[in-house]
Amino acid sequence: MAEIIQKDGTWTFDGDTVRIVPGSDKSVSLLRKTLGEVAVPLTALAGISFEPGKKSGRLRLRLRNGADPLLQITGGKLEDSSDPYRLTVENDRTGVAEYFVDEVRNALLLDQVQTGPVDAYLLPGPALPITVGAGDGTATFDGERIRLEWNWKTEESKSSGGARSVALEDVEAVEWLPSAGLENGYLRFRVNKAGSPPPPKYDPYAVELWGFRKDPLMALVGAAVTARMPHPYAPQAAVPPPAPSSDEHDALLRRLRELGELHQAGILTEEEFTTAKRAVLKHL
Repeated sequence: MAEIIQKDGTWTFDGDTVRIVPGSDKSVSLLRKTLGEVAVPLTALAGISFEPGKKSGRLRLRLRNGADPLLQITGGKLEDSSDPYRLTVENDRTGVAEYFVDEVRNALLLDQVQTGPVDAYLLPGPALPITVGAGDGTATFDGERIRLEWNWKTEESKSSGGARSVALEDVEAVEWLPSAGLENGYLRFRVNKAGSPPPPKYDPYAVELWGFRKDPLMALVGAAVTARMPHPYAPQAAVPPPAPSSDEHDALLRRLRELGELHQAGILTEEEFTTAKRAVLKHL
């Protein structure tokens, strides 16, 4: 088993799973501490790297596209400090980090793990129930319903309608965007048949985020919901052809009788009759 222990956290690898436990140091982000231990199966990995630096190095896992609901909703917009798949490594532990990388890479080669996207989540997402208060509201998800409650900072036109409760099956998309510069961020739930949404400040299905310490935690709520929605890369079920109408059905049956009569009369050969009958039966 390979293991590396740092103030930033502890990573272990047993040949099948990379287990990530966040450190308790004050420098560890609130998102990582709240998310807790993460078990990454080997099949979810696209690669691993170690980047040495002057003061410290960085160990980083690269997951396959679509494997983790948290990465799916954040879309590469998580800050490095909140990224659970990044570990700061002190320079005197460079050799251990390089050994860890070699062990994981060798396992990926031996198991011939593909690096392309997956069509089902391989990580379960944050544990439930989950409640986060940030920005202008509080979001709660229990696995079946999302509840949004407002605080004294919420725009009156948004809070006047009271708390919102949304069933999971009524959510068609989840959007998360961090604040950047003067632009506020948000966590938004797009609800079926709700039409084009207003700005997050006025949207009763969105929590507006202003760039404070707890903002990244809203991504965990979004990931918990995303993990229980249809996967975006799942293969689409084939749509069966429409059944023939009553008139069409009768016409097809008449055609089959005509073909049978032509075959019995010797006008159609056995091969011609079989081919024509097969073509008609496809439409029944």
